[in-house]
Amino acid sequence: MEASSFYAGKRVVVTGAGGFIGSHLVEALVREGANVRALVRYTSSSQRGHLDRVPSSVLGHVEVVLGNVEDAAGVRKLVRGADVVFHLAALIGIPYSYVAPHQYVATNVSGTLNVLEAAREYGARVVHTSTSETYGSARYAPIDEAHPLTGQSPYSATKIGADKLAESYFLSFGTPVATIRPFNTYGPRQSSRAFIPSVMKQLAAGRDVVRVGSTRPKRDLNFVDDTVAGFLAVGASDRALGQVINVGSGRTISMGELAELIFEVSGKPARLETDDARVRPDASEVELLLADCRKAKELVGYEPRVTLEEGLQKTWAYVLERIADYRPDEYAI
Repeated sequence: MEASSFYAGKRVVVTGAGGFIGSHLVEALVREGANVRALVRYTSSSQRGHLDRVPSSVLGHVEVVLGNVEDAAGVRKLVRGADVVFHLAALIGIPYSYVAPHQYVATNVSGTLNVLEAAREYGARVVHTSTSETYGSARYAPIDEAHPLTGQSPYSATKIGADKLAESYFLSFGTPVATIRPFNTYGPRQSSRAFIPSVMKQLAAGRDVVRVGSTRPKRDLNFVDDTVAGFLAVGASDRALGQVINVGSGRTISMGELAELIFEVSGKPARLETDDARVRPDASEVELLLADCRKAKELVGYEPRVTLEEGLQKTWAYVLERIADYRPDEYAI
């Protein structure tokens, strides 16, 4: 079944809807005709994260709920009546996981348990969001879904735990769960803690010396529109249930090479300088990520469409447009 026909009229919940990927997914679901309920982490200011940057013509069709996946009762209320739950809510900053590992367990593991319990009770289909960081440094490449999992950071360890909970609910209770494992997604609205917007905001501010972490690691970078297409395809597929499915570009590039490509796309040459505060501990650094997406193509018909060069151009245009939102001298963990 085509994703577009699957979602029309469906009641769909998105946790982590105020985040980078979540906000783009909400937009796509509204375009597909879904009735969307979007969970955004509660703050006293009632801000809705990146949903505040979604066009009002789209957001007017979304029921925004302020809450927290760590609140089991709130999650049950959120999921009641839903056909599909896209579970994206998570703490994702790797450097901050070294600082606050207990909070990562509470959000990423316990929060996922709450979503699974609610889905089990109400019969909702769940698309659980994993991460390529669960693989650790590649023992072989490209990385398929059978690759061993390695907790090289507290963040990746909590995501492995959440993935295994999702697997257990499918095997133990028959809860209809599919796990999507995105590789490094980038694009408009991404936090400036990430490599691409961090480099771009420094260039946009006129810096001729750009401060970065390690330039050695290689990453598989996927434009956000392609990642969202993967979510929609996995959520619409019965064949995806009980499966873990990689979503990436199938291309890898080192951080140093990526920075040079950003300089080229932006038309702003600069010099790289290593900032020790941005470098992971040696044993925690993941050196290579490269997705094997054959399973995604075979099971759900997924194929990336946006080249890295095209995606960087779109991201650069966004950063220039919203440079006032960025603080070039600040490194966010």
